[in-house]
Amino acid sequence: MENPPVSLALTALDIPHQVFCHTTPVTSIEQAASERGQRLSQVVRSILFRVAEDEFIMALIAGSAQISWKLLRKHLGLSRISMASEEEVLTVTGYRIGSVSPFGLPRPLKVLIDPNVLKEEEISIGSGIRNTAVILKSADAWRALQDAQVISLVEV
Repeated sequence: MENPPVSLALTALDIPHQVFCHTTPVTSIEQAASERGQRLSQVVRSILFRVAEDEFIMALIAGSAQISWKLLRKHLGLSRISMASEEEVLTVTGYRIGSVSPFGLPRPLKVLIDPNVLKEEEISIGSGIRNTAVILKSADAWRALQDAQVISLVEV
């Protein structure tokens, strides 16, 4: 199998990582964590939001935590935001839902990282190909996402 787009992007940035291929289709975040030998909190989801007509942001969140719309709107200073549609996700990121990552995007996106993502030493993230993940150290992910902002996206 050829290297997934996210692996190629990380290699270009000189970020150490490994590619993990699931043997069966992934249907839940719990399954993904279990098969990768990780805790749920190590699986990072990349969620795309539409904040204006042709403006999007990506939020990285650990495990099954839910993003607080209130905190996100407050941080962005917006009263209205929406999750990107499946079509928008593919157009903006080049990836299908279930394989989205902040790395290797066709154009730069503002990325917000929930602090819980960085609490784990090792995380896994979408690779750009379904049922395949990239595993890396959270410190390396943070280093590769130099322009990202760390803000609390989950209400405690």
